[in-house]
Amino acid sequence: MDTPTGPSIAASADPNTNSLVVDDPLSNPYNSLNSLCNDLSNLQDLACRGAWRTILDKIARARSLSLLTKPHEHLIYLTFNLLGLVKLRRFNDAYNELQSHIEDSNDGDDDDNPLNSPQYHYQTYPHHYPDQKGSMVPFALRWLYAHLPSTVGHRQLALDRFYALLDFVREKRRNHDGKSGDLWQKREVFVVNSIVSYHLSAKEFKVCVDLLRGLVSEDEFGVDSVLLSKLGYMQMQYGDLEGAKRTFGEVEKLVRENGNNEEVPLSNLVRRNKALLYLVGKDYVSAVREYDECIERDGQDVIAINNKALCLMYLRDLTDSIKVLENALERVPTVALNETLVVNLCSMYELAYVNHADIKRTLSNWIARVAPDDFDSSSTRT
Repeated sequence: MDTPTGPSIAASADPNTNSLVVDDPLSNPYNSLNSLCNDLSNLQDLACRGAWRTILDKIARARSLSLLTKPHEHLIYLTFNLLGLVKLRRFNDAYNELQSHIEDSNDGDDDDNPLNSPQYHYQTYPHHYPDQKGSMVPFALRWLYAHLPSTVGHRQLALDRFYALLDFVREKRRNHDGKSGDLWQKREVFVVNSIVSYHLSAKEFKVCVDLLRGLVSEDEFGVDSVLLSKLGYMQMQYGDLEGAKRTFGEVEKLVRENGNNEEVPLSNLVRRNKALLYLVGKDYVSAVREYDECIERDGQDVIAINNKALCLMYLRDLTDSIKVLENALERVPTVALNETLVVNLCSMYELAYVNHADIKRTLSNWIARVAPDDFDSSSTRT
């Protein structure tokens, strides 16, 4: 049997950097869950559960009943609505709604970002927000303003807006300290990661390496093991294996010197880095050993589970590789149920079974019952 090709390796190490922040609780006194607008805490709970269709229904109802009375409430609900449309891959609807809400709202301001218009400032509405100044635009809405053009084919416009957002975030970080400064620092990492993903999709690996190297070299950030690991991943994509080895070595040294060896996430990060080097070198047995240690520490380490299964597949042990993924879906469905893992499992079914269509249909039916609204059902290829 030839070495199978096609399934993807999950190398991303920090899901926390991919989270959207709806608003800034440290700089906005109107941001308590109960005071922002009708039923906001319920919307946030639904978002955490992936119930995006329900969110869209609730927002439509709130708008039709005129439950939103303050300007910032409309912005919060707009943000949730856009997120719901994006999660459900209704990109044209999301882009059109964004355009309809912010189009021609610049009011002659020299700044070409309409979200910076005075109509989105608290001081424009002193009867609603006495003594409150600054922008009421949620950070997630700024991110969506940058991202949505790419979903309808305008990649360069999206990149231009993301680089403008990066400048905006860096300016905010320079002007804040303490907890608020830490928040803007995290947002800078998030925006850089967003930009990296765009360049990575176009295989512009050197740009990705330069962006991440610039981030990890900033004194304000210190040396971060997760960022360093991402730099190592990009170096591997760029073909700089020796550079990746050095970077991963720095990560291991950093974790050891900071006394974080016993912290499961960081210990597993180091092990996964080692395993990835073994995997690229086609030493699948050693890679499996590293992934096994990760899984023993944390049975919900989906990256280790997914990549262990791939290594077993490359070792021509399809039976065990399928068992690894099926067991993960059975034990921790809310954690393991992601498109990458399901695509890989279906690829293994196709290689292992003549009746793979029936097996994939069974998997697809199970996913339909347990998956969140935004799960891409096409990943089962049924």
